[in-house]
Amino acid sequence: MKAFITGVTGQDGYYLSKLLLQKGYEVHGTVRRNSSINTSRIDPLISEYSEEKKFNLHYSDLTDSTSLTSLINKIEPQEIYNLAAQSHVSVSFKNPLYSSITGANGTISILESVKNLNKDIKFYQASSSEMYGGVGKQKLDENSEFNPKSPYAASKLFSHNLTEIYRDSYDLFCVSGILFNHESPLRGETFVTRKITRAIGRIFHGIQSKLTLGNLDASRDWGYAGDFVEGMYMMMQHDKSENWVLATGESHTVKEFVQKAFKIVDLDWEQYVETSERYFRPNEVDFLLGDYSKAQKMLGWNPSTSFDDLVQMMVESDLLLAEREKVLIDKKLLKPTWEK
Repeated sequence: MKAFITGVTGQDGYYLSKLLLQKGYEVHGTVRRNSSINTSRIDPLISEYSEEKKFNLHYSDLTDSTSLTSLINKIEPQEIYNLAAQSHVSVSFKNPLYSSITGANGTISILESVKNLNKDIKFYQASSSEMYGGVGKQKLDENSEFNPKSPYAASKLFSHNLTEIYRDSYDLFCVSGILFNHESPLRGETFVTRKITRAIGRIFHGIQSKLTLGNLDASRDWGYAGDFVEGMYMMMQHDKSENWVLATGESHTVKEFVQKAFKIVDLDWEQYVETSERYFRPNEVDFLLGDYSKAQKMLGWNPSTSFDDLVQMMVESDLLLAEREKVLIDKKLLKPTWEK
């Protein structure tokens, strides 16, 4: 089996690639051709699988439909996972055009390629709980109304709708996974959960003194990325292509995450955490909570990592990372670029 993954260098790209490789897949992923390609997340996979040509990277860009079509035609995958996007909500407000174009163009290009090259290829679209926009405190499922509140969410909803259109119009196997927040030690450092745990590691080792955040009362359904990619795979093995929600069924505030994370290192969070309006979104989503009962019933999927275990995992990983940074700083081999 061959799988083609856009966004392979991201958090989900790593965990999904690892899962598929362990299942015997040949995995192909895209990287953008630029001067600073960051493959740090997937370097372990490159080391272990590249020599056998089980894990392969290709230059491509979501905005270049010709290169995407050419790659798909060359690789001949049985499954395509479209994970690539400008994935930071706050950044999408600052650069809405780029955020919208990268998400929409890639989805259109891939779906057109599948339609024209091989209709038997299975397609997975990475949709997002941000599409719901936070409408009260009810649990949200596949039938809940969408109300996007950011350029990122609007772009995701466009791709989500397009996936449904191609599924219905051309009888393609097009799956849309509406994933609620999913974190890990590999989460990008500008995302609030990782920003918190990175800061805690550095504060504990004396190389950072404070942490500035935005809305501490924003509440999210946070799960573990490793659990969620298993759900992605299950969706693609189901006998019918549908929309699926993956979540934990629990919602926790940013403040709760902060409190639990600081408690792990026995520090009083209120001595270190400040808030600033510059980290508030122009249009805040206050509360998100997912209902994954359909995936539980029809796929047999359940999240296996608790909120407490997720926080523990991330803090422990970033404590080790900060310890290595401190050694380099002490040897004057590293100059801090983070908040002091």
